Amino acid sequence: MRHTVLLQDGWRFAKTAEIPAAFPESWQPVTLPHTWNAADGTDGGNDYWRGTACYCRRLTPPALAAGEQLWLEFEGAAMTAEVYLNGRKLARHAGGYSTFRVELTPALQEGDNLLAVLVDNSENDTVYPQKADFTFYGGLYRPVRLITVPAAHFALDYYGGPGLKVTPAVDLDTRTAAVTVEAWITGEAASVTFSTAGQTLTAPVENGHASAVFTLENVHLWDGVEDPYLYTVTASLDSGDSISARYGCRTIGFDADRGFLLNGRVCRLCGAARHQDRQGLGSALTNAEHEEDLALLREMGANTVRLAHYQHAQHFYDLCDEYGLIVWAEIPYITKHMENGRANTVSQMTELVVQNYNHPGIVCWGLSNEITASGGVTPDMVENHKLLNDLCHKLDATRPTTMAHAFMLDMDDPFVMASDIRSYNLYYGWYLGELEQNDAWFDEFHQKHPEAVIGLSEYGADANPVYQNGHPEKGDWSEPYQAIYHEHMLKMWSERPYIWAMHCWNMFDFAADGRNEGGKPGQNQKGLVTFDRRTKKDAFYIYKAYLSKEPFVHICGRRYADRPEAVTEVKVYSNQPAVTLLVDGREVATQTGDKIFRFQVPITGTHTIEARSGELSDTMTIRKVDKPNPAYSVTGGEVVNWFDRPDELERAGYYSILDSMEAIKQSPAGAALLARMMAKVTASYGDVAKSVTLPAAVQRQMDKMPLQSLLKQAGKAVTPEMAQRLNNALNQIPRVS
Repeated sequence: MRHTVLLQDGWRFAKTAEIPAAFPESWQPVTLPHTWNAADGTDGGNDYWRGTACYCRRLTPPALAAGEQLWLEFEGAAMTAEVYLNGRKLARHAGGYSTFRVELTPALQEGDNLLAVLVDNSENDTVYPQKADFTFYGGLYRPVRLITVPAAHFALDYYGGPGLKVTPAVDLDTRTAAVTVEAWITGEAASVTFSTAGQTLTAPVENGHASAVFTLENVHLWDGVEDPYLYTVTASLDSGDSISARYGCRTIGFDADRGFLLNGRVCRLCGAARHQDRQGLGSALTNAEHEEDLALLREMGANTVRLAHYQHAQHFYDLCDEYGLIVWAEIPYITKHMENGRANTVSQMTELVVQNYNHPGIVCWGLSNEITASGGVTPDMVENHKLLNDLCHKLDATRPTTMAHAFMLDMDDPFVMASDIRSYNLYYGWYLGELEQNDAWFDEFHQKHPEAVIGLSEYGADANPVYQNGHPEKGDWSEPYQAIYHEHMLKMWSERPYIWAMHCWNMFDFAADGRNEGGKPGQNQKGLVTFDRRTKKDAFYIYKAYLSKEPFVHICGRRYADRPEAVTEVKVYSNQPAVTLLVDGREVATQTGDKIFRFQVPITGTHTIEARSGELSDTMTIRKVDKPNPAYSVTGGEVVNWFDRPDELERAGYYSILDSMEAIKQSPAGAALLARMMAKVTASYGDVAKSVTLPAAVQRQMDKMPLQSLLKQAGKAVTPEMAQRLNNALNQIPRVS
């Protein structure tokens, strides 16, 4: 009989690559899950510790019957791990986000044994990820278990998989499903007994493999968030070993005009990407944190999640199945292609598919993310993707492959079509360009490639909820601008049914230790919810207005309490048809509308603002002040102080920040000045941005923009004071006619 024990306590930890000869009592005691980068990986400076550390534990094995085996299971050890028992090296695993197992039996001694695990997240050119806009935490940050199995048992040694594979084939017309169940067995066994949906079948074992096919009548479909029904299949051996797996019966499809289809009908997918880490914990989460994240996605009304940019915890995949979320699952093949990393992409992809095949929520396998951002398209990279694409089809004939392309990749590049379906990461309206360019980009792509399935895999704008502005604008890191940005993107998506899925970047703020911007060093702040999960930014609620069936009203701008304007806009998000606004208990106006309701309110002192819709209500308090609150600005000054009057900037016959970069570059002195400025701005976004090369088409687009527009979105990297100095310098450079 299989027996499992969780190994949480009793561990000792030290930053050393040496295996101790005896249990190291003096080392730091730790409880799993654990990461050594929970603090320094989230504080900015791009200086978090990356190296090799050792975890040790006494291990007293259970009494083993004849032929029984003892295995050790790791759900994640970042980024590489070596496992030692009593000084004997038993295994090495490369890849920090997937499950692997090690048999301990050959090295066991009577009484106490010394278990040691070397874990390494140092830089190398063979194991992904190595360059990306997030922190690569090190540690045993997911559960570790002991597993006891009889001599004949379901396989534990095939790429960390469950040993059980379930493939439902659904006929929607007859409402039946043919469910093929396969199992892999280690040791001597004559047959396997399978049970599901009240049926039992026995299948012979041949060459360590057994399979059976169940026919389910009146099949209960797994139908996404509407009805995420799950079946359970159990497999048993005469030895007493038994395992089970949940599965769902559904059909999926992808159409270039209609988008994603679930069980034969169009299902508009909109949700968010998710990084697994959070403030104070790093990547070392318990089930409670995973469950809170899923609850927030459900509250928002999301029906899909992109699990970026690596394999996530099994518990989270399980939660997605239970609640009906459509999942994009991927490996951390990201940003920079490494010629010496091919074997690692193959092993990580194999682990991803084998371990997660049974999850009905997963509808595609992600080959890579923005892999052309650093180095462009190369023959070796193309060959690597062809290999991975074929591998996915071999391992799983039921799901397509996908990719998330960087916005710098030209839509006509042949590499765009390397996967079955595809998506783009677009940041018009934040990193470059204007919001409307997202609309134009999709319209152009769909016109040029009408046969291609296309989605939007990343888009977003950073926001620190402290920063507020009555006149929000791109680059101010304010909560109001982020909300305006997502208002536009949701409307854009709603008008284009061919977009197979839209995944906001990101559901949560996350650690990116190379960043230093927006008042929070070490964080990417594009999340709809803060890193600690305590604050839902206003943008969260515009998604709720579009996606959730839960009735609600939400007043935006509650953190914009001090307002200098005499008449202020009060904006309300709601999925109700009408909203009434009250000021100090007095009804001001009622509006009918769709999701966004705007009211103009004169303010003279301190006022209580209330929004009502039926029994629903939300309130906030605002105050009239003489000057903008400096705490609301990313720079410590007035956010809107960007010299919007031309007479503050222009000097006849000379350049200014009102000119386009294209115009300024006509002067050698102007071009040199811009080059120095861009180097400084790029450096503020961390080491990933430094390696990005913009293609000529994108650079031309940026060059046509006024320099002032680009400076505004650079945030802390270019303050208004610095912009003034730059303008003064441009005012000394004569125009080239």
